[in-house]
Order: sequence, then C-alpha cells, then structure tokens
Amino acid sequence: MTRIVIFGLCLTLNFVALRLPVVFADDDRPNILFCFADDWGRYASIYADVDGGDAISSFVSTPNIDRVGHEGVVFRNAFVAAPSCTPSRAAVTSGMYFFRCGRQANLRVDNWTAETNPYDMWPGFPALLQQSGYLVGHTAKTSAKKKGEAPQPRFGAGQTPMSRFSQTINESTNFESAKQKIYDEVRDRFREFLANRKDSQPFLYWFGPHNCHRPWIAGSGKKMWGIDPDDLEGKLPAFLPDKPVVREDVADYLGEVQAWDAMVGVLLAELERLGELENTLIVLSGDHGMPGMPYGKCNVYDFGVHAPLLISWTKRIPQKRIIDDFVNLMDLAPTFLESAGVTPPETMQARSFLDVLTSDKDGTIDGSRNHVIIGQERHVPSARAGGLPYPKRAIRTKGYLYIRNFHPERWPMGDPRGLQNVNPPDFEAVASETYTTFADMDASPTKAWLVTRRHEPQAAQYYQWAFGKRPAEELYDLEKDPDQVVNVAGVGQYAKIQKELTDRLMSTLRDTGDPRLENDAFDHPPYIEP
Repeated sequence: MTRIVIFGLCLTLNFVALRLPVVFADDDRPNILFCFADDWGRYASIYADVDGGDAISSFVSTPNIDRVGHEGVVFRNAFVAAPSCTPSRAAVTSGMYFFRCGRQANLRVDNWTAETNPYDMWPGFPALLQQSGYLVGHTAKTSAKKKGEAPQPRFGAGQTPMSRFSQTINESTNFESAKQKIYDEVRDRFREFLANRKDSQPFLYWFGPHNCHRPWIAGSGKKMWGIDPDDLEGKLPAFLPDKPVVREDVADYLGEVQAWDAMVGVLLAELERLGELENTLIVLSGDHGMPGMPYGKCNVYDFGVHAPLLISWTKRIPQKRIIDDFVNLMDLAPTFLESAGVTPPETMQARSFLDVLTSDKDGTIDGSRNHVIIGQERHVPSARAGGLPYPKRAIRTKGYLYIRNFHPERWPMGDPRGLQNVNPPDFEAVASETYTTFADMDASPTKAWLVTRRHEPQAAQYYQWAFGKRPAEELYDLEKDPDQVVNVAGVGQYAKIQKELTDRLMSTLRDTGDPRLENDAFDHPPYIEP
C-alpha cells in the first residue's frame, strides 16, 4: 500500500524528466553562482542590521556576504526544508518537499534502487540547466544524484584543504599564509571549471565547501579571527547555557563563518575580473543551523531551520532591499530555471520567486508567501534502536511556530546511550565522538558540558531543552517568546490559532503526498534498513 501511495503520483506525471526543457532564445541568460555552505546558519554581519539588537551576527564580520546583500536582496524569512544536510539539499536540488525525495529524505539509507527512487527518477535543476546548454559543475558538497547526472564534473576532487577550515590551518605557524593557500585553491578550482566554457556559454557553478561543519578547533575563533568569546556573554539565546565553554564554541563557529565569507570574496573578485558580475545570479545560503548545539541542526526550531538567503543579479534585481516574504529553500530550483528561461517540470512542488526578486518593492511583496512547511525524519541511522526516525513536521508563520511530533515516546536527539552505566561517557568522549550518546547532535564541547553536568541544577533545564522528550504538539508565540522555550500548545487562549495551524499543516502534508501519513511509511523499508 505504501509503495502505491508514494509512487502513484509519479505515474501521473508521465515521467516529465524525459521532456525537453523549454528554453527561451536569449543570449543574456544569467550565469548562476550558487554558494551553499555546510551547516551555515543565519549568521552574517548584515543580519545584525536586518534584525537589530545584539544578535549573534553582531560578533562576526562578513563583508563579502554583506556585499551580495547590499547589491541585491536579503531575505528575512528563508527556511530550509529539513534541518539535516541530505534532505535539505535534496529539496533544493529537486524542488520537492524533502519527504518526497525517497532515500534522500534521510541522511542515508541504501535500500532504494534507481528505478523506484523518486529523487533519482525526477529531474533536478542542475540537470535541466545542463540540458538547456549551461556549463554545469561543482566543488565539494552538493546533493548526489544518480551517477552521471549533473552537477558534474567535480572540480578539485580529492583535495582536502577547503574542508573544516580551522583544522586545515591549525598546525601552521603563519595563519595568513595558510589562509591564502586555501583562497588560492578556491580561485584555481573556479578557473579550472571555467576553462571548459565555450565562448559566452552560461554556467552554473555550485560551490559547497564544508566550512561551518564540525569538527573545528577549540579556540580557533579568537586565535585565527579575533572573535573574543567573552564578548558573547549575555548575548546567547535562552536555550544555550551562558558558560565559557559554550561561548567559545559559538565564537569558533563564527570563525568558520568568516572563513566562508573570505572564500565568497574570492569568487566575487574572480567574477569581477572576468566582467561577469553584472549578469551572474549569485545566491548565498546554507543547509541548516548551527551543529552540535541545542535547538540547532536536527531541530525544527528557528535555530535549526531559519536560513540565510542573500541574492544579487545586478542586471535584473533592484538593489538594497529587505524582503519579508517566506521562502522555502526548495523554491530555489524553479527560480534558477525560470531565470534561465527553462520551464520547471511538474514534479517541482516548489514555486519560483523570481517575481519577488525582480520587484522594486521592499517588505512583503507576495502576500501568499506567508508561511513555510518544514520537517525531518531521520538523521544518523543508528541514533535510535531499530534505525527508527524521530518524525516531526512544522509550520512557521510570522507570529507562530507549530510543531507536530508524530512519535513523542522516542528520544528526539537519539537514545541516551551509556548514561545509565556505572562509568558514563566523560567530557572528552562526548565532545569528540558523535555516536557516544544522543547521536543526532554532533559531538561538541557544548554537548559534552550538557551531558556531563546533567544532574547539576545549573544545567538541568538546558539539558531538558536539548535532549528531553517532547510532547506531541508544540506551539510558540514568537512575539512573546522568540527563542521558543515556552510551549503554549493546549493553553486556552491559543486554542484557535493551534487548530488553524494544525489544519493548515496537515492539509498541506496530505495534498503534497507525505508518506508519513500513510501507515508511518518512514518507519519501514525502504525508508529504513530491513
């Protein structure tokens, strides 16, 4: 029954992947530079101005990222489809809700075949752009389609220096020289890609280094980038313990963001040198929030899903605008295609926002873009016994976040392995090895502080926020509770809005064919291993 529900829609779509894309005769189709960072949450110095107040973004300097925002648009309300790298990237590539992406709806699962996997069967935007005449390639991490399908080829494969920036240069005695070596590699890989270009052929280049992904070196934020953890005192969100080890952890993360910014600067300079800046659609974003932190990666709270999104295209997009429309990052796929004159296939459930980009208005442009649907199934396969996921879906509007936890009896961040042992895991074990316990939260000093101090009064509430079981329904009033720590689901005065959001969420899941609603399909093969 489940198979019929999952793939029935595919048959009605007549395998649109086989249709030739519609291409407009336009020699001025834009180049596309898609800079998509691993684990980069909504942190750039421009967001301190956009958000106001003492946001974490106030403590990071990102002039190159900011430049894209100033020369184009900054989105206030962009969200990932799922707070885990594989489903998030699959949604971006395919333009489908993450739960429609077969094996890519989870971090990893090997049960599927190409013949039954919707993600392999249905086209992604890189392949369609390639078919329409674009030169397509990438460096580092994208979203793996079936063998031989775009984005191909990879430039600089097998070279490691771009991954986990602080680890790469930590042993150097000359930080500036080591940094420059990495920036030279960014430039050289881009040039290697462009060397395959024919005349003025438009290109898509997906740049996806592992910056911001753990592990990184403790103390690197201050040592390499001058970000002082003490400056963060009193500035962290309510769910993070305001302790030296946590502040240093955040500062080190911001150092990785500054490394990412410097790499973006290399690519912008290269476009400028080539005279290609004006007609290049530049998109900067990340696949989910901060890793190894409560409420971050693998959570549907804002800290995990509220995404950076900055876009410029000086030839067509009016500059210096802040946009309030809600955007799910899966909407990038049809937007890329429409900008290139390619008709998005019917498989794409996402909606192009090119009209929003090319408008000359600020604030809310398309009033129908007033919410997003997000969710997650499984991250680390071994996080829970039997390979089971922690299924959740959410709807985020301007004023509220509503979350539906389908199996609240399960542990949201994975089973608490080893914590009942006579000798439970120590700080170093939890800080360095993700699978030690609560495997859906990456290993980190912050995680280690929470786990090893869980019985202390100062840590108890933070530990509960991070790892405790959650109710079936959560509702947060964002005006009163921007950090989303006070659940008002079931409170009388919120009954009407809770019902409205519940109905809206479930109706969308039904209409878009979420397998979770069909006999808990994600709890069974092929979504988990037999």
